[in-house]
Amino acid sequence: MQGGKVSMAYKHFLGYEKGPDSKPQIVESEAKTVRRIYELFLSGSTYREIAARLTAEGVPTPSGKSVWHTSAAKSILQNEKYSGNAILQKKYTVDFLTKKQKINEGEVPQYYVENSHPAIIPPATFELVQDEIRRREQLGHNVRSKLFTGRVICGECGGFYGPKVWNSGSKYRSVVWRCNGRYRQRGVAGCRTPHLTEEGLKAAFVRAWAALVADRDRYISGCETELASLVDTAAFDKQTATLTAECAEAAALVEECIAANAASALNQAEYQMRYDALVARYDSAKIQLDLLKRDKLERMAHKEKIHRFADILRGAESAPDEFDEKLWREVVETMTVHSRGDVTVKFCGGMEILADSMDFTVYR
Repeated sequence: MQGGKVSMAYKHFLGYEKGPDSKPQIVESEAKTVRRIYELFLSGSTYREIAARLTAEGVPTPSGKSVWHTSAAKSILQNEKYSGNAILQKKYTVDFLTKKQKINEGEVPQYYVENSHPAIIPPATFELVQDEIRRREQLGHNVRSKLFTGRVICGECGGFYGPKVWNSGSKYRSVVWRCNGRYRQRGVAGCRTPHLTEEGLKAAFVRAWAALVADRDRYISGCETELASLVDTAAFDKQTATLTAECAEAAALVEECIAANAASALNQAEYQMRYDALVARYDSAKIQLDLLKRDKLERMAHKEKIHRFADILRGAESAPDEFDEKLWREVVETMTVHSRGDVTVKFCGGMEILADSMDFTVYR
C-alpha cells in the first residue's frame, strides 16, 4: 500500500497491468484464464487438477512459465483483488532502514477497499468460491479422491457416507458406500441406513434431476422469488453506515483522549477508565460491523449460487438418461440416504427431491 492506493506486482499478477493513470487495468487475454480457473473450481476441479490442465494446454503462468503449480491456482482463487476489491496493509514495514516487512497479523490496522479497480470476477462469484474453499478444507485434502466424498449424508446420524471395499484382492472386488459411523463401536448397533453402490447414488441423482426438469418452470419461479428477496440490501447498508459512523466516532474520541492525556497531567486512573470504555465502545461496534459485512458477503454468495443453478436448470433441454458428473458437481449440494433406502437430493437452488435407489441397495 502506498498512500492508500492499490499496488500489484504486475509482472507476476495474471489479468492486470498498470494503466495510464497508474491504476490496475484488465488485460483481457489473461483475464480469460482467470475466469476459467474460477469456473473450473466451481465445477469441482481441485487446485491440482486445474494446474495440470493449464500446464497441459500450454497456458502461461502469472510469471510467464510453462508449468503451473497448485499454489498458483490457489492464490488466484483466494486473491480478493480479482473481485475489484483490495485489502490494504497485508504486510507492514518493521524496520525502515532495512525495509524488512512482516505479514500483518493484527499489529497494525488493515483496510478493505471496495471497488478500488475493475473486477475480473464478480464479487458474488468470488464469495461463492471462498465458501467452496472453506467447505473443502473442512472435509480435508481428499475431497476429490472419490466422486461422492463429502456430499452423501446419513439420514440417521448426520455423518458422511464413505467408500468401503468388499472382497479386496479377488475377482468379486467391489466398492460400496456406507455411513462412516455404522460400525464405529464394536458390538454396538450403528445406523440403519443401507449400503449403496456408486451406481445407486448416480441413479438417484438422475431420477431427481429428471423430476426437477419435468417441473422446471415451478422450480425456476421459486429461484426467482428467492433471488428477489436477496436483491434488497437497504437494511444491510443502513446498519453498515450506522456502525461505520460509530466506529469512526469512537476512534476519534480515543485519539482525543490520548491527546488530552499527553497535553496535561490527568488523573491516570480516570484516564485509563475513560480510555478503556472508549476502546470497548469501538471494539463492540467493529465486531458488529465485521459480522454484518460477513453476513452480506454470505448473502451475495448464496445469491450467486441460486442464480447459477437457475441458469443451468433453465438451459437444460432434457434430463440425461445417464449420470453426468459435471452436472452433478454443479447442481448438487448434498444427498441424504434414509433408512428405507431412498435418497433426498438437495440441489444448490435449495429444493429437495426424494429419489428411489432401492434397485441398488446392497445391504440394509
